[in-house]
Amino acid sequence: MASTTPDPASTLPDPRAGTDDASGTAAPAPDRAGRIEVHGIDHIPDADRHGRPRGLFSVWAAANVNYLSLVVGGALVLMGLTLRQALAVIVVGNLFWVLTGVLAVPGPAAGAPSEVITRALYGVRGNRVNNAVTGWLISVCYVALNLASAASAAFSLVEETGIHATTGVKTVVVVAIAAVTLTISVYGHALIVKLYTPITLVLTAAFAVVAYAVLDHADFGYAPAHPLTGTALWATVFGGITLIASGPLSYTTSADFSRYLPRSTSPLAVVGWTALGGFLPGVAVCSLGAFAATAVDMTDPQTALQRILPGWFTPLFLLALVLGTVAINALTAYSAGLALQAVGLRIRRSVSILADGAVAVGLTLYALLVSNFLDTVSNVLQLTVVLLGPTAAVYATDIVLRRNRYDGPALTDEGRGGPFWYTGGVNWAGATALAGGVAVSACCVDTLYTGPLAAAAGGVDLALPAGLVVASALYALLARRAVRR
Repeated sequence: MASTTPDPASTLPDPRAGTDDASGTAAPAPDRAGRIEVHGIDHIPDADRHGRPRGLFSVWAAANVNYLSLVVGGALVLMGLTLRQALAVIVVGNLFWVLTGVLAVPGPAAGAPSEVITRALYGVRGNRVNNAVTGWLISVCYVALNLASAASAAFSLVEETGIHATTGVKTVVVVAIAAVTLTISVYGHALIVKLYTPITLVLTAAFAVVAYAVLDHADFGYAPAHPLTGTALWATVFGGITLIASGPLSYTTSADFSRYLPRSTSPLAVVGWTALGGFLPGVAVCSLGAFAATAVDMTDPQTALQRILPGWFTPLFLLALVLGTVAINALTAYSAGLALQAVGLRIRRSVSILADGAVAVGLTLYALLVSNFLDTVSNVLQLTVVLLGPTAAVYATDIVLRRNRYDGPALTDEGRGGPFWYTGGVNWAGATALAGGVAVSACCVDTLYTGPLAAAAGGVDLALPAGLVVASALYALLARRAVRR
């Protein structure tokens, strides 16, 4: 039985809620694009709710019209798939955006971000561990990788102006891109919703020019000299699906951007607009990368694509690469800031974002100027699907079991007698289900290492489906009675 002893920390003023405004008062101000968002991981009261679910479309579309999707699409052809096979994998992998949409549904119901809603899954203390790893650590690594990608394009743009990209220049470029990104994240939700519609339009126009050049050179009947067959083909197909699906699976925090919607918002509309915002540009840009791989060497996409693009468009193309990365990184940094608060640090959301940004900038500069650290991090992140797949499965299963009935104010109660303290601060049903899903997924993976089950299957990587099914089944079995109570 959970202890009923009051938690002293729960009686202290919490700077994580409503203290980002200039006055320093605890009363939250309206969510406006021209001022810093005052809400952190605290509950959003009904009076502060606003917007329509269709606004979610541009938020996710802007984050997915980007260079990374182009590179991933080209990688599928480089892995040995025919063009038709690559396009099929792209569609299947991007269907996981529907799962991202499902995970956004509790936002309006609870009026809380994902980092708080998951207290229902893991308990107050268990959720701190969850946020430290899946919410903060992985997010900061992604911010560093994306920042390095944007910086590489920006270095080329600097060289185009005739300025030599020295160490000092590179440092200034990285810090400048990070400053723009973090400014968007600090100002928060309202600015993101307002900015991302024009950003989506600008990026769509830029990638339309890229599409014209690529499709003009593409080989629509492309097939490799030695097409894959049998086990090798299935191993590549499943590996490709996992690669594509890792994008939507990395956004288990999608409720962060839906929590301001009115409580009466249709869950189906939240799922639909979120999923479409990720799926449509994901399929389009990844497919563009696959078409490009039939015409140019996509092992160095940035250089190769410039050879077939109009000369006048090269600077604009490089600017679009930077802008797309800023868009995706601003969302990631925003959620990383909330995760740092949810770990238990009593700091303002704006301060937590700046702290995350400082760590990411440090990692990026070290990687670009000193070592190949980001190569190591990039390899490690290939394994994140082992963790993110089961995490998403447990979360989605909880939504179904509870029928999306989440009590936002109750979720903010971190006291020992609170409804989500469970046993010692941990919901062992959620922790066990997640551990079981991760263990099975790790046995089925074939990336940096080959798990025993993957080896038995001839190298076919089934980590994603296995982790999803096992974690979901375990949680449904262990948590059904407790959720009903």
